[in-house]
Amino acid sequence: MMNIFTIARRDFRSYFNSPVAYIVITGFLAIMGYMFYFGFAHYVAQNAQYQQFNMGKSISITDGVIKPLYGNMNLIFLFLVPFITMRLFAEEKKLHTIELLMTSPVTLTEIILGKFFSALGLVLVMLSFTIVYPIILFATGNPEIGPIVTSYFGIILVTACYVALGILFSAMTENQIIAGALTFATGLFFWIISWAASSAGPVWSDVLMHLSLIDHYSNFGQGIVSTTDAFYYLSFIGIGLFLTHRVLDSFRWR
Repeated sequence: MMNIFTIARRDFRSYFNSPVAYIVITGFLAIMGYMFYFGFAHYVAQNAQYQQFNMGKSISITDGVIKPLYGNMNLIFLFLVPFITMRLFAEEKKLHTIELLMTSPVTLTEIILGKFFSALGLVLVMLSFTIVYPIILFATGNPEIGPIVTSYFGIILVTACYVALGILFSAMTENQIIAGALTFATGLFFWIISWAASSAGPVWSDVLMHLSLIDHYSNFGQGIVSTTDAFYYLSFIGIGLFLTHRVLDSFRWR
């Protein structure tokens, strides 16, 4: 565990030694701030209309703000995570420091997990800034705490899947642009794979729905923690890291 922590800390600090972390965090906060502000403003305007015309029950803050906000956050991370992960192994290969890393007194598993947790750590830092949104909602309304907590849990699992994909493709090439592009394309594929479910047969429909990254998030957005969904995400992460191990292990014997 100490070796994993050392590698994770070294790579995490390296993000802040370059403009990468600052650009990604600034872009993320700008986009999410825009979404929160106008989403909240739209929610207030809709409820004002409901009250004005006596249209009955108003929209809850959970349905009007929380669900769309955190649902869209998954999409934003789909665009941003490739910038975080593309350098993890690709840069090591380009600078020819991968040989030193592979021959250091740490296992390949520790190297992979260290880099995985360094990227996930940056994601958690970005998420920590968004805690201000629930604080504002609690100060101005009465949102449900359950969907907020489970939404954060679901987002962490989804972004961990993106990170696992990013590490895999970063290990496969020394070109950071290619690694980032492949990470985004593959992540997007697992996002939209369920779109074909309606035109597929009953068996393939279930398969496509099960493979979809975002469909497994829907329960988390509603305040439900499903062991099936959590197992899917953990399996996805495990397979991504296992394939990364196989790629790097083959590189070792070249």
